[in-house]
Amino acid sequence: MAKINLERRAEIGREKRARTKAQLIAGARTLFAKRPWESVTVDEVVNEAGVAKGTFYGHFNDLGELAAAVADELVHSFDELIQPQRLSISDPVVRIAFGCGAFLKKATEDRSWASLVARMARSYPPVGQVARRRLSEDLREAFKQSQIGLSPELALEVAIGVVLQVVAAIGEGRLEDRDRPEAVRAILTAIGVGKRDAASIVGRIDCARKTAIRSAFKDAQDARAAPHGKSPAALRRANAMRA
Repeated sequence: MAKINLERRAEIGREKRARTKAQLIAGARTLFAKRPWESVTVDEVVNEAGVAKGTFYGHFNDLGELAAAVADELVHSFDELIQPQRLSISDPVVRIAFGCGAFLKKATEDRSWASLVARMARSYPPVGQVARRRLSEDLREAFKQSQIGLSPELALEVAIGVVLQVVAAIGEGRLEDRDRPEAVRAILTAIGVGKRDAASIVGRIDCARKTAIRSAFKDAQDARAAPHGKSPAALRRANAMRA
């Protein structure tokens, strides 16, 4: 009789459980993108996920808890996406402005995302803890450099409160992308950044974003016009040499 590897069996069980949970979250995310999460049923989630109904309650107590897990994954995925740009910024206040602005930009691009994240972040404290921790680190550094007027602890609650309120308003259609720069300025001044400095920082970030968009558009145009095998950068160098 073959010897049973209990450790391997337990590992397989954990892997299977993790896969099932991931399937439930993915299924819920698909449904939540189409309509409010309150209108979705457990039966619809398990059907979308392709798992047995009994497995749902082995992972979540109710749909609210599942919605919170979906919201947390959405925030975490977005946070990871902007990390390379965030880490390239040395000034902590500029990092704060960049992160808040990027978060609000995402909200204006996907209102269902905005509504879910705003509601779940208020109802379930664990949602967005990684992003919250990074913001807290930036605020502590800014406070040490005397760049903000509030304590890091109070500034954290103020910044998150304003962001979530704006995100909720975006999700409800009461604010648009044109309101985003002013919202970021409001966040900076609320945590104690001078009005002139706040306006300057937001202007720099917006200018950098527009430059990046123009650069990406130019690269796309160059890629379509470039001879086969030549990159847009190589084409620009060749054009510069001819000039």
